[in-house]
Amino acid sequence: GTAGCVLATRLSEYPDISVLLLEAGGSEEDNPVIRVPFAALELQNSEVDWAYRTEPQQKACLGMDKQRCAWPRGKVLGGSGSINNLIYVRGNRHDYDGWAREGCEGWSYKEVLPYFIKSEDIQIPEFRNSAYRGKGGPLPVKDGTVTPLADIYRQAMEELGYTVTDCNGRTQTGYCPTQENVMGGERWSTARAFLRPAMNRPNLHVIMNAHVTKILTDEKTVTGVSFIKDNIKHTVRATKEVVLTAGAINNPQLLMLSGIGPKKHLQQMNIPVVADLPVGDNLQDHILMGVTFNDRTNSAGAALPSLATMLQYLIFRSGTLSEPHLEASVFIKDDDSQFPSTQFTFYSIQNHPELIDKFIKLTNLDPKIRDGMRERFQKSINTDIGTFFIENILLHPKSRGTIRLQSADPFDPPLIDPNYLDHPDDAKVLLKGIDTMMKIANTTAFRSIGASPNDPSDEYLPPCNELPFPSKEYWVCRMAHYAYTVYHPTSTCKMGAANDVTAVVDPQLRVIGIKNLRVADASVMRNIPSGNTNAPTIMIAEKAADLILGVDSVKHIRKVTENL
Repeated sequence: GTAGCVLATRLSEYPDISVLLLEAGGSEEDNPVIRVPFAALELQNSEVDWAYRTEPQQKACLGMDKQRCAWPRGKVLGGSGSINNLIYVRGNRHDYDGWAREGCEGWSYKEVLPYFIKSEDIQIPEFRNSAYRGKGGPLPVKDGTVTPLADIYRQAMEELGYTVTDCNGRTQTGYCPTQENVMGGERWSTARAFLRPAMNRPNLHVIMNAHVTKILTDEKTVTGVSFIKDNIKHTVRATKEVVLTAGAINNPQLLMLSGIGPKKHLQQMNIPVVADLPVGDNLQDHILMGVTFNDRTNSAGAALPSLATMLQYLIFRSGTLSEPHLEASVFIKDDDSQFPSTQFTFYSIQNHPELIDKFIKLTNLDPKIRDGMRERFQKSINTDIGTFFIENILLHPKSRGTIRLQSADPFDPPLIDPNYLDHPDDAKVLLKGIDTMMKIANTTAFRSIGASPNDPSDEYLPPCNELPFPSKEYWVCRMAHYAYTVYHPTSTCKMGAANDVTAVVDPQLRVIGIKNLRVADASVMRNIPSGNTNAPTIMIAEKAADLILGVDSVKHIRKVTENL
């Protein structure tokens, strides 16, 4: 995955260390669509997607087939960073200071900032001299799409008091033009940025299409792993350590299959207990409620790919296909909070029947709703009116979910229960975001293009369209039926002090009570950060390499950042 590519690269910089990277999926180079930034949605439900579904939800996903939301995750070298929307957001300094206060010694903002900087090669001219940003690292970060709507978004937020900021710099709160991992019009995942340049090292070995089935232990010491490749079982012994970087879903699954997890659940699965730990608890995810706006000036930047745009991309790596088309984010903080509670993201993309079809297929909508929505949209779409999309994202959910085993068969998908909207405060924060969104709709900037939140794609949302729009009752209904994942599952192997009964790993990322086993990706996050999770996952992998090696590779950076 994302972290595994970073970690394998950093560890193999030392010639006396032999590194084996096991990947359940195939090569990202075998699928040319992966390189195309615009085509991220095309990768969902494909051979590079685990294509998970949640367990039926009680307070959310009610408009989905069997009340189960789709959860795409990357099954390919580079993991979900090979199929995501490429947005680079580090989170808020108080996210990491909070981890440190709760027992994650060494993980304060001051201590993790150098690892963000180490990875980065900032391409945005106005940030090149910022002490918060990195130059010369493997990971390019450039500015995103700029369409005629960009000025409208910015002006609207400035009317409401939100100034332009570098959300990866000193202050996160405000209007942040998109920063993305794109270079030369192509996706730069960690597979491409970190791993590919290191693939010829004699001490680095990569095996793809290798499905790890069990962590091997002797008493409470890990000795290796077993995996299946081409229907043949293999065993590999680790002379030093095994490090899990399979993500917030697959890490807990593999740990539990190996007898490391909640004792009662393992006994129910007839799995011998090696260690009784709260593996799979504390699941957190960002959830969104999106609203599509009409744009009577038809200024939206990206149409569907045409022959012309395809040729432009193939020849020049530019145009519609060269960007993910997320224009900007706004991070909104309550007066009494240290970090933002809400993130708005602005997508400039013209509406089209093919897009609504894609949306319908990917979100696992209930078939009864799916067919009616498609028919209504086809009838009501007005090609003279443009559209754009605003996502209202809950950054700090209080609801907590779980990952559990379906069976002791490693090829059975795990049971994913995000427990969306279980805590009443989550709905309150989303509703507050909707109130702000309606204020945006009433700004002079939005009125200048006739922007209004009543696109044809929103006209068929049973049973919510029977309620008065835009009443609180309507939004509560819509939230329960159509709120959706932002693809950011975290925290199922929670980090904490060694005596923390809620923790799975200690601040050195060692699985508590087990020798020679670590976890090093988004699953160790104590709490989900304020923004997209790919950049923090890379930071965790960078720091993990230093912890494993017992070195301080960012000492020179820390001298610059110690007073930031």
